[in-house]
Amino acid sequence: MIKYLWAISIPAVILAMVFFIADPGAMAQKTGPKPQGADPEKCYSCHGPIKELRQMGKHAGIACESCHTGLADHLKSYASRPATEKSWNACGQCHPDQYRSSMKVSYHRPARDEKSLPTGRAPNPLWDKLMMGHPFTKEHNATRSHPWMLVDQMLVDRAFGGRFQPKEGWRYVNGKPDMNLWDIVVDKYPDVKQQKPFIPQSAAAANPVCFQCKTQDQILDWSYMGDPVKGAKWSRTSPVLDLAKELQHGLNCFTCHDPHAAKPRIVRDALIDALTTPDGGTLWHKDVSRTGFKVVNMGMRGFTRKIALLDRYDSRLLCGQCHVEYTCNPGTDTKTGQPVTLADRRTNHIPFKDVFDLYDHQVNKLQFLDFRHPLTGGLLWKAQHPDTEAFYASKHGRANVSCDNCHLPKIKDKKGKVLYTSHYAVTPKVQLAETCLRCHGGWTDEQARYAIDSVKTHIKGKMRKAEFWLAALIDKIVEARKAGVNKDVIKEAQDQHLKAHILWEFWTAENSDGFHNPEMAKLSLTRSIDESQKGIALLDKAMNP
Repeated sequence: MIKYLWAISIPAVILAMVFFIADPGAMAQKTGPKPQGADPEKCYSCHGPIKELRQMGKHAGIACESCHTGLADHLKSYASRPATEKSWNACGQCHPDQYRSSMKVSYHRPARDEKSLPTGRAPNPLWDKLMMGHPFTKEHNATRSHPWMLVDQMLVDRAFGGRFQPKEGWRYVNGKPDMNLWDIVVDKYPDVKQQKPFIPQSAAAANPVCFQCKTQDQILDWSYMGDPVKGAKWSRTSPVLDLAKELQHGLNCFTCHDPHAAKPRIVRDALIDALTTPDGGTLWHKDVSRTGFKVVNMGMRGFTRKIALLDRYDSRLLCGQCHVEYTCNPGTDTKTGQPVTLADRRTNHIPFKDVFDLYDHQVNKLQFLDFRHPLTGGLLWKAQHPDTEAFYASKHGRANVSCDNCHLPKIKDKKGKVLYTSHYAVTPKVQLAETCLRCHGGWTDEQARYAIDSVKTHIKGKMRKAEFWLAALIDKIVEARKAGVNKDVIKEAQDQHLKAHILWEFWTAENSDGFHNPEMAKLSLTRSIDESQKGIALLDKAMNP
């Protein structure tokens, strides 16, 4: 039932996505253990793994009724399933400081802040041309406060084609972040069952896999890897509208914290799959000081469901459940040219590799690419947000800096007595005294911001140059196709485009403008320019022998 996979621990490294890193003594300090309600032994007769998990940590004395309702009816008839509390409030009752900090809004970053704006991190003037054919050209926003992530996913123009809208218009941006989704959002077309665009210049590209990082409300009804199996209500192939209408909460606390064992965990199935693949070649496999974990099969509802308990808090893996590159959409098989549908596991996949390994991984091993560029005719790759992979071997990472050091620092409560982990996941520029200045003590706030902005500005400059040459290569491929250049040469130029595209696009999706690893970013972006120029030279030679 429980498989063990052990390794040695190392400090964590990526942009923060750790939700509710609870301090060990917090519950006892706040309220003490709650009294038991129903006899847990009656539950353990069917829920064997829960017994072992509960005996591991400080939640052993918490009553089952604290998170489950309908237990009395369930014990009378197993056909009556109990309900599980999935909101943030369940944990917030005993961890109020973590709860309050997690609900803090990042007002420095506007809602629906398009990356393609001139001030953004993406390729402002060239974004639509370079990513033509992909739904992200409809709306591609910068990240903002964690509690809003599910709401933002429902409203973004590329997901549901505008069918979901805020009930109170733009006033929703100042709503309470701990409200349930359907207190904020309304379906404007409830009688239309199919996915389609409802407003101009939108797309209906959402699917069940892309929700796996926005919420885990579906966790008890989602089989491992989202496989469509008997007993699982939801799968990769489920109607996404039906799934969406049952969701309520963005980034549940139990994404990173096991509610029974009170230990750090991974629930993102594609990451567990990547880490447990023998000789998987991931960054974790290559790390001699990697954090160990054990995989627990939670399939008590007739189908396989897995979690992975970590040996310790490691934000590379906790934050890396979502701040990571992953495939979450249909695509094309690179060998056969045939469509890859959501019935294929490749549509729920995390490579967990750095930028320099992705071409070989996507083309030769996974044999999957995301979309076809309509001007060049070539297949391309779309990155998500590979913050983990960027930070993994960075200078800060090698100095034992972890994600929470910069994004979820330790701070004192309102009384100035108890130290707890802030869950206000935000850029360190907002709280420099608690982040950068703890290591760079000789700096002022102004100097710290200056250093951060200097690095980011330098890398954004390299991004702009890479974009110029990518655009030039696209134009050259279009010109060569019109000139009737040999198809094999065109294919070779398309391949050069793909190589250059991956080395660039990784950094448009990565959330730090390259700050997580400026050395890797600069090398990658300059190599992108080289690959583009090789493609241009190839076609110039073919057209002017």
